Amino acid sequence: MTTGLPVSTILLITGFCLSLIGLWGMLTQRNILRIIIGFAVIDTGLHIVMVATGYITGGTAPIIDSALSKADAARRAIDPIPSALVVTAIVIGLSVTAVMLSFAIRLYAAKKTLSIDAFTESKW
Repeated sequence: MTTGLPVSTILLITGFCLSLIGLWGMLTQRNILRIIIGFAVIDTGLHIVMVATGYITGGTAPIIDSALSKADAARRAIDPIPSALVVTAIVIGLSVTAVMLSFAIRLYAAKKTLSIDAFTESKW
């Protein structure tokens, strides 16, 4: 029997890779929609990383009953706080993405293009 990487390690690697891919997409693309997609990929990667921080291999739900005693709770219970924070972060990320898409629609209506090169007069 061989043991592979723990699930939390796989999730951390996947989350960081998604964040790097999203960052690469945001920094290399000139299209506003592709930049927004890159932001959403970063957001998803960070959600995966946050969930992975609360995961314990072989852990159980943090409900103290006959299956999980008070003495075993510190070792075997999965931390519910990161998961609750991720649910909140998903809602916030969705609303931020919606605002970015509405700005993209307004920018397209003004300039008839989604290239960020057309918006150079907006610089400080």
